[in-house]
Amino acid sequence: MTVLSVDWGVAWMLAGISVATVFSILIILVLVLQIFSLLTKGSSKGTTSQPAAVPVVSKAASLATASEEDKAAVAIALYLYLNNSHDVESGVLTIAQERYPAWHAVLNPTL
Repeated sequence: MTVLSVDWGVAWMLAGISVATVFSILIILVLVLQIFSLLTKGSSKGTTSQPAAVPVVSKAASLATASEEDKAAVAIALYLYLNNSHDVESGVLTIAQERYPAWHAVLNPTL
């Protein structure tokens, strides 16, 4: 019988007001963000500068200026990579446990 005692007109009105409030706040937020984006675009137009020219270095020029040590390091790295020569790891973790960890010694000074 409590279902029949609810004034459904008031319930729907409150639901409609709630939804309208949320959507109006979202519309106001979008408008404020649009205004701020227009303001920032207007202020940044006057301060644009040309980007600095990036020097183009050809591969031949960089190879010609590389030192012998650099060339040797690249050659060794390529040799090891292509021949699958690398360290063999066991994949086993070993963790040494102490009888009394440090936090226990701080809490119990008699140890």
